[in-house]
Amino acid sequence: MEDLSNRDIVTEEPLPQGTFFDCATVHLLTTATLDTLRSLYPAGRFEPRRFRPNVIIATPPEITGFAESAWVGKTVSLGSQVQLKITGPCPRCVMTTLAQDDLPRDPLVLKTAARHNHAHVGVYASVTKGGVIRRGDAVQVD
Repeated sequence: MEDLSNRDIVTEEPLPQGTFFDCATVHLLTTATLDTLRSLYPAGRFEPRRFRPNVIIATPPEITGFAESAWVGKTVSLGSQVQLKITGPCPRCVMTTLAQDDLPRDPLVLKTAARHNHAHVGVYASVTKGGVIRRGDAVQVD
């Protein structure tokens, strides 16, 4: 894809041992990022299943842009038990453009992320404290 800095380079990325994760065990995504992408390309369908996050954080309306990008290096607490260390941005690939169920193939989904956020959609995290999380749990970024 023309807007990607590594478009002609084949890379190898380490995977956590014994897993088949992209680059981390947790991919976190905010509704602010999805809403921002939708506003940049209204004809596109920026649905979570295109990006396969483990956790989607509903952000209040006053939080806009690629909110989680500012969380790299910080700790995100989910509910009263779980803590995640945000390790870096989540670079996306052509997989996000493929058709699935009723989602059509759409190369502009990735091109939009590339033009406006270096092809990053969400962030990767490592679990520093495990536990149970539930829909609606409080989220705190430190």
